[in-house]
Amino acid sequence: MILELELMSVSSTSFSIMLIIDKINLSFGMVVTMIAGSVFTFAHKYMEEDHYSDRFLWILMAFVISMNLLTFSGSIFFLLLGWDGLGITSFALIIYYQSFESLSAGFQTLMVNRIGDAIIVVSTFLFILLGQFSFISLTDSFISIGLVLMLSVAALTKSAQYPFSSWLPAAMAAPTPVSALVHSSTLVTAGIFLIIRLSYNLPLSEEIKSILLFLGAITCLLGGWAATYENDIKKIIALSTLSQLGVMVFSLGLGFPNLALFHLYTHALFKALLFLAAGNMLMATYGFQDIRLMGGIGVAMPFTVIMFNISSLCLVGAPFLSAFYSKHVILEEMVMSTLNLSSMLIMLIATMMTAKYVSRSLKAISWNKPVSSIMAISSNFYTTFPVTILATGGIIGGKLLSMIDVGNLELAYIPGFWGNIINIITILGITLGLVRGASGLTNYYLSTMFFLTPVVSLGSKALAPFVKQMFVLDYGWLEPSFNAKNYHNKFGSVMSDLGVWPQKQSFLMAGIILVFTLMFVTSSHF
Repeated sequence: MILELELMSVSSTSFSIMLIIDKINLSFGMVVTMIAGSVFTFAHKYMEEDHYSDRFLWILMAFVISMNLLTFSGSIFFLLLGWDGLGITSFALIIYYQSFESLSAGFQTLMVNRIGDAIIVVSTFLFILLGQFSFISLTDSFISIGLVLMLSVAALTKSAQYPFSSWLPAAMAAPTPVSALVHSSTLVTAGIFLIIRLSYNLPLSEEIKSILLFLGAITCLLGGWAATYENDIKKIIALSTLSQLGVMVFSLGLGFPNLALFHLYTHALFKALLFLAAGNMLMATYGFQDIRLMGGIGVAMPFTVIMFNISSLCLVGAPFLSAFYSKHVILEEMVMSTLNLSSMLIMLIATMMTAKYVSRSLKAISWNKPVSSIMAISSNFYTTFPVTILATGGIIGGKLLSMIDVGNLELAYIPGFWGNIINIITILGITLGLVRGASGLTNYYLSTMFFLTPVVSLGSKALAPFVKQMFVLDYGWLEPSFNAKNYHNKFGSVMSDLGVWPQKQSFLMAGIILVFTLMFVTSSHF
């Protein structure tokens, strides 16, 4: 069903707001709403000591509403409304804890996502050439292919694909309920959902698929390898989100948007469960996030650790859990497709790294000896009920979704050798995580995601000379040259001369005014 409201029509171009209501939007909206309800229930307990918890919940509500606006959008105007709403509310939630680190993380997230905003705004000119602003009537033309390419690049910035990945671990400065929403069904999944929606209306070109294949494989390897050398539990889960987003983009590059959407649903369920279980642990350990200090917590909080183990096994793709029906099928389709060997090897290594960091974190939390004896164990309805709901989805969600919609099923005919290779790679990663720890020599290089984090955070220093010249230019606009002659370079002096016009030597300003006067007189005459 399509609901359209035409705002105005100018020169045969219709400016309208459109809502699309179909099984894709409704199913994704239901997943977002269910996870949001669980997170709100958990946040009632998690934020009870905060003096401004009501304000936090209202911002969180605006965040969920913005995601639903983006989900049901059918035109570029409604898309921008939800897109910018996500950007503003996510910035407010990330800087909620008022510290320098939170502000830096929020500003970095805001700036990276503004790249996608700029691309979407530029794409409106191509929509004007088409004469409409909806997604559903895109044809197989050169302009439509350019539109899909621009919107796909914008979606990659929102979904933290390489090289826009540095903001995702930084967003962990937000409270844990925010992280559970951001990394499961909102914000980072908005870009993936946009590409899925576009691919259902217009098949992606081979060039766009090649870009998605490469970036998805690199992002998956990047997140898995960095998480192997990380000890912060929230950053480990954030980097696991990065690797799973890479799997979804890789599936889109293979040409299976239905599998990407299926994995999006299953990932949303078990990733929200993973964050809420981690939030229970953080409440018990008074905010300690280092997994090396969480040994023995399984004895004190057996229910929470069981939920954490279930969601971690979903992350690996353990048989008959929800992610097994989506992630394992994507890997089998990768083997069956005509994919180049390098991308396949990257994905197999990334799969092994995923199993490695999952087994490493489970070993540290479940099997290590107790380090701290000070724990605040509290279990009530607000912490148990949402975790139970999400655990049910994490266990039976994959089978249930595959039974409800047969479009989620894909047949893969592969030799038994390759099927065993996928299983052996996973078992090898689990073994490496249990046997070996992180080596100190490569800790910094891999934990910074191949130097991506320092390049982004220190990039302002490379722009310092340009910023200094811009400061001089701005100073030249504001102050006359006879007051600040010694502080201006040549260009700044010219600007300052224009600022104190009229002067005899200011021929440029006089020429500009003359040209505009002639243009006005000519247009008035005709």
